[in-house]
Amino acid sequence: MRRKSGEILRGHKNLEVWRESIKLVKQVYKITVGFPREELYALTSQMRRSAISIPSNIAEGAARNSKKEFIQFLAIARGSLSELETQLVIAKELGYIKDIEISEQIEKVFALLSGLIRQQKKINN
Repeated sequence: MRRKSGEILRGHKNLEVWRESIKLVKQVYKITVGFPREELYALTSQMRRSAISIPSNIAEGAARNSKKEFIQFLAIARGSLSELETQLVIAKELGYIKDIEISEQIEKVFALLSGLIRQQKKINN
């Protein structure tokens, strides 16, 4: 399927969970800009990689040939989301952020991922 601009529309772009995880990545980037410089190659980098991993695994799973592989990549994305959530707690404990301002977005993406996994497992059976 193509859009007018010639861009190929892939299946993952139609998934609400992918779009919401992209929003989460943007939020993580905004939050980590204010982290201390000495964290650039530590917590900042790790949080950004975890965040990026979420939509990346959703996209990769959607491009696979089987529902079983798709479910596996969705589970990996959910693991990356939990990793990011832990890193946000660490950032708060270290005083880099006051509150975990994106906890609502994390919960939304987690619920969407869990729902999609359940749906795919029903289809797979």
